[in-house]
Amino acid sequence: MADVIFFDLDGTLVDHRSAVWETIGQIVRAAPNATAPPEELTALWWTLEARHMREYLAGQCSFAEHHRRRVRSFLPMLGEPVPESPGLLDAWISERYLTVFEEAWQCYPDVEPCLETLKRLPGGPRLAVLTNGDPDQQRAKLARFGLLDYFEAVLTPTELGAAKPAAYAAACRWMRTGPVQAVNVGDMLESDVNAAALAGLTGVWLDRGIDFVTGGPSPTADETVLRIEKLTDLPDRLTRTNA
Repeated sequence: MADVIFFDLDGTLVDHRSAVWETIGQIVRAAPNATAPPEELTALWWTLEARHMREYLAGQCSFAEHHRRRVRSFLPMLGEPVPESPGLLDAWISERYLTVFEEAWQCYPDVEPCLETLKRLPGGPRLAVLTNGDPDQQRAKLARFGLLDYFEAVLTPTELGAAKPAAYAAACRWMRTGPVQAVNVGDMLESDVNAAALAGLTGVWLDRGIDFVTGGPSPTADETVLRIEKLTDLPDRLTRTNA
């Protein structure tokens, strides 16, 4: 059995995509001067989230500023004026977006049974979360669903000084283990699995049947990829792999 198992968070432990869709759907349906149908505006928000998240992860802006950049681009499509003040943008994000978004978080039902099984394994692995998200927000998600105590660490670019995929080596050092003794589990085939394998870890793909980015069908994986369809399959999959 591995020494450490890293878990991705969004799309792996918590259903981030559905929460975004629910939140932005409510916002655009309540916008009387919206310039496009709700489905187009929701897709636009998702595109803006990806674009400005990349800027945050590249160190080009703070987490708060990446939110502001989204809103500056999005408000004209809602038919609303764009405040010049960062404080007013922050207020919009807090009141119109985050309040609903946080209420829409949902933990996948296979998460806690998986973590409980791993916790009970004799000489089982240490567990950590490895995520590119904001540390406060990610810990809040875990706390909401009573998951924090399962993990020895919650590692983000703030702690490690790098985002995935560059963060894998730093995460192993943080956990005082080597890549060959570490497993990374996530729903993103390239960044969670293939990139982890390139860094020397064992990557396990949690294929929930949907592409996190596009919302379409899952990508096609090489037959050598360790694939599971639900987290409760993970303990047995790891045991068979190491047998």
